Amino acid sequence: MKAGTGARSLLTLCDSGRVDEETVGVGPWPGGPEAWPDDDRLDPELLAAGDRRNVIDKYRYWHLEAIVADLDTRRNPFHVAIENWGRDFNIGSVVRSANAFAAEEVHIVGRRRWNRRGAMVTDRYQHLRHHEDVAALLDWARGRDLPVIGVDNVPGSVPIEAQLLPESCVLLFGTESEGLTAEARAGAEQLVHISQYGSTRSINAGAAAAIAMHVWIRQHARPQH
Repeated sequence: MKAGTGARSLLTLCDSGRVDEETVGVGPWPGGPEAWPDDDRLDPELLAAGDRRNVIDKYRYWHLEAIVADLDTRRNPFHVAIENWGRDFNIGSVVRSANAFAAEEVHIVGRRRWNRRGAMVTDRYQHLRHHEDVAALLDWARGRDLPVIGVDNVPGSVPIEAQLLPESCVLLFGTESEGLTAEARAGAEQLVHISQYGSTRSINAGAAAAIAMHVWIRQHARPQH
């Protein structure tokens, strides 16, 4: 099923930072209810009013549950975990990148609550799991034979771009200010870092997570057409 005409792939942002819903997505399905396709994945409200969500064209007019079900058939076998001991606004960005790269799950370690604004509602399509502490995450990963790869520029870490990451694994990230905790570093099977060539010691945690995920994608995922 092809979506109606007028789809746009880029978001338009207002000066306030909000998405301009009048210029994103597609309008009502042409022809009215009589022309609606016979497809259980489609949401009648979206067909009638238009679909202004931040989704790829394939999912225009699909209801949320149908999108999640389709994603579940092709998620990649890596997990993303991030320690959440403070008010880290990067978690939303991590979730958004995990959705873009179809990660199996995102794990929030520590504080259950986090700022969802940066996720741009992608958390609705991404499986999330909470762990009270690092020990709980490590126990969960060991129970599924998933190696935990810590990503931090600490002594003893190796360049991620020179390593073959396990196909099934957990990529673990620390907080923006402190990086991985000592417990997380000790529990990780391997520590890797992203090579940098400028003057700053570190890069944004959300950006680092996106880079690490794309390293996995380059090594294990098939190109999308």
